[in-house]
Amino acid sequence: MELQPLFQRVIGLDIHQAQVTACAMLTEPDGSVTIERRQFGAFQRDRRKLAQWCASHRPDTVVMESTGIYWKSPYAALEKVGIQAQVVNARHVKHVPGRKTDVGDAEWLATLARAGLLRGSFVPPAQLRELRLIARQRQKLVGMLSSEKNRLHKVLTDGGIRLGVVVSDIHGQSARAMIQALIQGDSPESVLRLASRRLKASHEEILDALQGELTASHRFVLTETLAHIEYLEARIALFDA
Repeated sequence: MELQPLFQRVIGLDIHQAQVTACAMLTEPDGSVTIERRQFGAFQRDRRKLAQWCASHRPDTVVMESTGIYWKSPYAALEKVGIQAQVVNARHVKHVPGRKTDVGDAEWLATLARAGLLRGSFVPPAQLRELRLIARQRQKLVGMLSSEKNRLHKVLTDGGIRLGVVVSDIHGQSARAMIQALIQGDSPESVLRLASRRLKASHEEILDALQGELTASHRFVLTETLAHIEYLEARIALFDA
C-alpha cells in the first residue's frame, strides 16, 4: 500500500520500559526520503537526549503509542523542548492495514503519521496531569480507609459490641471516643458517659449495645486498625490540602 505523505518531517517513537527506539522520516528538498534510526535509554539523561534529537530534526509531528505508563516521561521531556507529541491508541495502530513484516514499530508509526493516518488521544496539560496524579492517589487512600472502617466494625461485632445498631456513624466523634474507651477496657457504664446527647437511642439501648466479650486479641486488632484509620485520615487531609 503506497501511502501519500501529508507531513514532510515525522518521528515515530517505540517506547518500552528500558528503551526508546526512534525513527525519523525526513523529506529532503529534492523529494527523496531520509530515514534515521536511533535508540535511547529510559533514564532522565536519555530522555533529554531523545528530546534534543527530536527537536534538532524540526519535526512536523512526533508520534508514540500509549502503552502502559512508559510514554509519560518521554512525553514530558518532549514537552519541555516545545514538542507536543501525538499519543495514539496501540489498538488503532494495529488495525491499519499494509504493514510489512520487516518494518519496525517506530518506522511504522512514522510511516502512518507521515500519511496523516493517526489521530492523537487527548493528553491533559502538565498541571492537570499533576492534579490527576494526586487525585488518583487520594482515591486509593479513601478506598483503603473504607476497607479499614468496615474491618473495625466487623471486629467489634465479632466481640459482641453492637454499636452500629444504635449509632448511625460509628466513626463519628462520639462513637470513636466510645470505641477507644472499650479498647482500653473501660466498663460499659463508664463508656456510656461518652455518648453524645444527640444520639436518638436511649441510654438503655446504648448500654445494651456496649455489652460484649472483647478479648485481648480483639483489643489488639481494634487498636491497630483504629491507628491505621487515623493514619489514613491524616494522609487524606494532606492530599485535600
